Amino acid sequence: MAESVPERYDRIWKIVRQARDAALEFVQKAAVSGSYPAGWQVDEVARGVIFQAGFGPNFIHRTGHSIGEEVHGDGANLDNLETHDERRLLPGTCFSIEPGIYLKGDFGIRSEIDVFLDAKQATPTGGPPQTEIVPILAGVPGA
Repeated sequence: MAESVPERYDRIWKIVRQARDAALEFVQKAAVSGSYPAGWQVDEVARGVIFQAGFGPNFIHRTGHSIGEEVHGDGANLDNLETHDERRLLPGTCFSIEPGIYLKGDFGIRSEIDVFLDAKQATPTGGPPQTEIVPILAGVPGA
């Protein structure tokens, strides 16, 4: 058994993390300036990172969704794939940012953070976002 994460998993993880972080940074900069982007705009930021890395067709779902009291809320979704969500993110709401890359028949990686937006900042909830892939290697082919 290997002692580290195989390079191909690590490579995909880093692209997904970069897409997640770019979307968060986009919302944070907008909030500081007092503007609130539409859901489709945030989706495009994350999707752009993944497309630029050559994995656009492998990102097969929206970037995120509104979070309500139970699970999904009825606010803006971060979506320019399934729908073109023109609703803006609003202060006092929560939403997920969860891009992913899925290599059919092989493996997939998604990274989710949940974000609370107030009047001037977008703050990830539940602790700091994951920055490294966690190696759980037992039974991984090629590991």
